[in-house]
Amino acid sequence: MDIKQRGHIQMVQIKHNKQLLFSITKKDFLVTPFIASGAGGQKRNKTMSCCRIKHLESGAVAEGKNERSFDQNKKNAFKLLIEKDAFKNWHKIKVAKVLGLMIDESIWVEQQMTLDKLRFEIKVDGKWKQVRYDQIIAENFDDLEDE
Repeated sequence: MDIKQRGHIQMVQIKHNKQLLFSITKKDFLVTPFIASGAGGQKRNKTMSCCRIKHLESGAVAEGKNERSFDQNKKNAFKLLIEKDAFKNWHKIKVAKVLGLMIDESIWVEQQMTLDKLRFEIKVDGKWKQVRYDQIIAENFDDLEDE
């Protein structure tokens, strides 16, 4: 993962075998300055030098508040953010989708719900018996096996 600074836009580029898979730009994050509290004196308690960053898609949140500079805290927050489990999981899923390795659950469920894969049970003479779909259509229950 490369982090590049281009003017005022910080861009994270994800590469796979030297092929750009997707880019993350400033629009993908919510950057919020805030005033720190605690030890550090008046300077710390009066200036908005701290930074909270939220990655909108993954929901990962990180804060930078150890430095006196907002820009340095923002840089630290970005470094912390990409180490968060929520961001890492989002990244894995995004890469899998782009590479075509991600299974679409709805398509998979439809493939599994074919009549030959479904199991039907009906009650015959007080006992539950397993039947195939073609037996239900033909109403042929003579050759049923006991469980």
